[in-house]
Amino acid sequence: MNRKLEEGRHPLRSVFPGLEDIPAFRAVAQKDPRGTAELAKSEIEVVAADVWMYVAPATEKEIGGRREGWTPVFSGGKDVIVVGRNHLVESPEILLYLDILHELCHITQRHRGLSLWDQEYDYVDRPTELEAYQFVIDEARRLGATTPFLQEYLKVEWVSDEDYLRLLEKMGLSSK
Repeated sequence: MNRKLEEGRHPLRSVFPGLEDIPAFRAVAQKDPRGTAELAKSEIEVVAADVWMYVAPATEKEIGGRREGWTPVFSGGKDVIVVGRNHLVESPEILLYLDILHELCHITQRHRGLSLWDQEYDYVDRPTELEAYQFVIDEARRLGATTPFLQEYLKVEWVSDEDYLRLLEKMGLSSK
């Protein structure tokens, strides 16, 4: 992956060259009604903000209005994955790999007409999140990831400890 990009929008291929040749990418693309070529046209927006990765909403309406503490990048209707510069530069390659697959799952979900920010669900119950997390967990397992690694991967600051434990249970990673 190319970790030397400046802030701004870049083609997916310039950040993750060869990604479309990886079986996991092709597996994600098979679920996309627009096809592999269209998914490969996704763009990456590198930002200075301290964020991981997310699919840029087209408009504020798509995310259900303003959210305190978060000023998202809006995509203008394109398929854009936002990544924080620090995440791109400093995170281990395996985390970036899993994150980009997770976000590409979300793009295919959007192409299938699903809402990525459906407010009917808590984050850890949202069907789109569960599908994307299951996909990357399966890929990580294929690569030899351990349960403790996956548990740590799923620990994100925007969910409570209680929700985190529910997510682990849903993903079959509970330490019970």
